[in-house]
Amino acid sequence: MNNIIDALQWRYATKRMTGATVPDDKLNTILKAAHLAPSGIGLQPYEILVISNPQLKQQILPIAMNQVVAVESSHLLVFAAWDEYSAERIDHVFDHLNRERGTNGTTSDRQRQFAKNFFGQMSLDENFHHAAKQAHIALGLAVAAAALEGVDATPMEGFNAAALDEFLHLPQKGLRSSMLLALGYRDEANDWNLSLKKVRKPFDELVTTLK
Repeated sequence: MNNIIDALQWRYATKRMTGATVPDDKLNTILKAAHLAPSGIGLQPYEILVISNPQLKQQILPIAMNQVVAVESSHLLVFAAWDEYSAERIDHVFDHLNRERGTNGTTSDRQRQFAKNFFGQMSLDENFHHAAKQAHIALGLAVAAAALEGVDATPMEGFNAAALDEFLHLPQKGLRSSMLLALGYRDEANDWNLSLKKVRKPFDELVTTLK
């Protein structure tokens, strides 16, 4: 599929998957789409963990409220947001930016200091929720890219985040899980959701044009 509207019309919240493996080239395209996602001040305050090990997915199943796509997926992606916009993390991003662009530190100093001041005024919970929103932009692009690649993608917010964080040792990395994304191929014979008509609210209830 090369038309994004057709691709998004094709995709749905897949409830059962076959377990078939998503090829590396398709997986890499999906991950690269997430990598290229925009984020506030370009900080990309999140990481994506890619899980394909069946034993790990089986252990995550009860944490994910026994949603079977967690184990039937080819790959389970964990979107993990920063728990804090620390000065060290912000410096790391801007130092990398300057190296890649071949510019000196003073070029980005104003934006660097703005980021430190802006996030420094927030609580840790506010830091995390801001970072999680940035992560979900990347998740949305991953979902769209998956549809264009003919890969099913099921976003999952129904899981015990604290338990998943402990299982994956995320606090030691300064991360907190925000969303899961199951990637795989629909089980057409057993997925009750496949035959249901795709329904969204009326377009004019979603979009208002101000004049």
